[in-house]
Amino acid sequence: MGCGRVGATLAQSLENYGHSVAVIDQNPEAFRRLSPDFGGKKVTGLGFDRDTLHQAGIDDTFGFAAVSDGDNSNILAARVVRETYGIENVVARIYDPHRAEIYQRLGISTVATVRWTADQVLRRMLPMGATDEYRDPSGQIGLCQVDVHEGWYGHSIRSIEEASGARSAFVSRYGDGVITHADMVLQENDILHMLVRSDRSSDMERILTHAPKVES
Repeated sequence: MGCGRVGATLAQSLENYGHSVAVIDQNPEAFRRLSPDFGGKKVTGLGFDRDTLHQAGIDDTFGFAAVSDGDNSNILAARVVRETYGIENVVARIYDPHRAEIYQRLGISTVATVRWTADQVLRRMLPMGATDEYRDPSGQIGLCQVDVHEGWYGHSIRSIEEASGARSAFVSRYGDGVITHADMVLQENDILHMLVRSDRSSDMERILTHAPKVES
């Protein structure tokens, strides 16, 4: 839902991957943003209107993205699709980060545009800390990119997990993603990606962005 710049790009990308796509927008002029060779459906209407959703093929849908310019419309459409039609893969773009956090806890995956942009800018200005890359629908588990203190270089993944209370998923090393294992040793310039419970993320960040404690 939403055929602005994000929606049009998303629709085109999905089609390029071989998926069948339907795009909903209440303004038919918005479809001009799609490529001339776009082969999916173009449905004029509101993304939370049942007739519009059925016209778009909601009964045979794998995923739904609400990326219009309005927070209220995106949340309403996402909830209708998830709760009425039982679609599991639903994501909504939200500009207000506080509202995004609330709906994340309700099981609706959200992309908080302002927060995401601010996080990306901060990461480039102050590359030390943890940044969310993904949260499960419950909001309880997060995948975070962590800029670890150089003191952790040379330590095993096992020792990093034990100290931080988080689970290592993979590292970015020289531009490649490498799945970690317990005996793997963290190297200089590695970027660590950790799975952590939300109530432990602050502790993990505090531990890994400081030098490890030296046992006497």
